[in-house]
Amino acid sequence: MHLFHEMSKKGMIPNVVSYTTLIARFCRVKRVLAAIELFNTMLACGQHPDPQTYAILLDGLCKNKRIVEAMALFQEIVEKKLDHNIVFYNILIDSMCNVGELTTAREIFSSLLAKGLQPNVRTYTIMVKGFCKEDLIDEAIELLEKMEGNGCSPNEHTYNTIIHGFLQHGETTKAMEYLKMMVDKGFSANATTTALFIDLLLSNQVDENIQELLPKFE
Repeated sequence: MHLFHEMSKKGMIPNVVSYTTLIARFCRVKRVLAAIELFNTMLACGQHPDPQTYAILLDGLCKNKRIVEAMALFQEIVEKKLDHNIVFYNILIDSMCNVGELTTAREIFSSLLAKGLQPNVRTYTIMVKGFCKEDLIDEAIELLEKMEGNGCSPNEHTYNTIIHGFLQHGETTKAMEYLKMMVDKGFSANATTTALFIDLLLSNQVDENIQELLPKFE
């Protein structure tokens, strides 16, 4: 911020990159009010935020659980007809799932195709995680199957997310089934998923042969 103010004193006008860099940093260290203030200063100085600026601030608001401000900012993006691609919607959907607003997340997700937007692997994975978090295991499985049917292949993160959800809710049989499916597709369990399976192995809750499907972590 010292350098930022020095620029102005020396007659150099901060541009969109200068503002966006600082806004990103404020959001990262959870100084979201300072980020909002800087964003408003940017507008007052006649600098026009680009899609990246909006995406960074939107993400910062969501991660700091300032949902009202996030929704207002998103509405501004829509009204200004800015290039609000699937990234913006992923941020919103993820935020809604994290604060327990699964119904709202589902509504946003369901509206994507009507808006001409195709959910990507991150969009589906966010929704799978949201369903697992609310113990809606069958809906998570159904969405995973629908995802593949829509030509969007699950990745390693998607499989780890649903397996983690199974294990958290005691669905060990399903977890083992999807672990094998994931390995057959060339993916690996991440450190968190592996640790959960090892805990089950130690307590004799799963077949010891499952160990062959788990990666070795140092």
